[in-house]
Amino acid sequence: MTLTRSDPSTGILDRYGCLELVTKLASGAMESRQPLAALWIDLDRFRQINESFGHLGGDSVILQIVDRLKERLCGRAELARMGGDEFVCLAPRVDRRHAEYLARELLETIESPLQVGEIQLHPSASVGVALLDADEDPLAFLERSDQAMIAAKRQGGNRFVFSGDEPVPGRLGIMLAREELDIENKLHTALETGGLRLFYQPILGLDGRIEAVEALMRCHVDGEQIPPIKFIPVAEKTGLIIRLGEWSLLQGARYARQLQGQGFSTKVAINVSRAQLLAPKFSQALHGAMLCADVDPDLIELELTESLFMDVSDSVQRNLREARECGVGLAIDDFGTGYSCLANLKDIPATKLKLDRAFVKVLPEDRRALAVVKAMTQLGRELGMTVVAEGVENQGQHDVLAEAGVDAMQGYHHARPMDEDALQGWLQNKK
Repeated sequence: MTLTRSDPSTGILDRYGCLELVTKLASGAMESRQPLAALWIDLDRFRQINESFGHLGGDSVILQIVDRLKERLCGRAELARMGGDEFVCLAPRVDRRHAEYLARELLETIESPLQVGEIQLHPSASVGVALLDADEDPLAFLERSDQAMIAAKRQGGNRFVFSGDEPVPGRLGIMLAREELDIENKLHTALETGGLRLFYQPILGLDGRIEAVEALMRCHVDGEQIPPIKFIPVAEKTGLIIRLGEWSLLQGARYARQLQGQGFSTKVAINVSRAQLLAPKFSQALHGAMLCADVDPDLIELELTESLFMDVSDSVQRNLREARECGVGLAIDDFGTGYSCLANLKDIPATKLKLDRAFVKVLPEDRRALAVVKAMTQLGRELGMTVVAEGVENQGQHDVLAEAGVDAMQGYHHARPMDEDALQGWLQNKK
């Protein structure tokens, strides 16, 4: 075959020549119903070679390996350089079994020692193997071999991986990416069409009084409920978390005012993300929500993970300080599993400490966990914070936590999250 588009330094096909050839070979393979294999080769640790010996040394390694591969292939397959230290081997009439033999041959050929100056190197490679599917686009076929190579590299290199056998990046990775795009689209739809709602879970003091209710976001689009464990990570990744957070602030503040008008002066605790606290206009959004709702600041509480209180960012610290100065309460959520430093805890402007459910779920059997709960409870109370235990699901946990000295509890044992109407009925029955 005449090489019309070749790599000048190696004499084999270049990237564009490879794309032309794979189109021709794929067409022929489909017409004759013969298999076609693509093996994407990437040399391991090649950057270290360039850094150690310079580009001339790197080029010397490339040329030696190309000469070896051409000799080993001996016309059985076409070799192309895709750029840098990456190559593609296109092998017509090669099925899975023979593609595995070929991949092993290539790895053995590459790993033979070679000389660069006075140093003997022991190279290796990562190889991704794809077999052409019926009616598959040739470029998608090549891309699958590339993704399989990446999987081989992630597993440590010096190996081959077949497309479809890789743990995530191949088709599953594409499916996950599409799922995220679908969720992102549904979040936009929910924001525009009223598909977001807040449910509220009460936090009860030991005497049964309502200490607060935590606002928990729910998302419904076209009859489908998207769980928070799915839409929150997508919202954080795409930046939509700021819009969701501002919506939650406004709705939570309005509901706090509604409850106050009905005779329930109940705090509403609203979760706030790091992205919101990094935004320069967070304080404006918070003040705007309270002004629109005409609600007293002491009826609003912001729940933040403990790492946020340790964030050294000027924006985060300023927003926390301004929120506290305007009368809004601050709660450290999921305390005990993050990054809090006890030396800094005394300077945190928080009003509430919420013990993570990881300590609660093993009670009352785990006495060591109980000792930790007692210590954290004592610490919080000494610092003037209300101490809340999260995830309380049975009477045994309730009793041991009450004995440990917590001020309030939250969990299914006391009440599940409820919509506004259900909560108001629940509050009426508590009177």
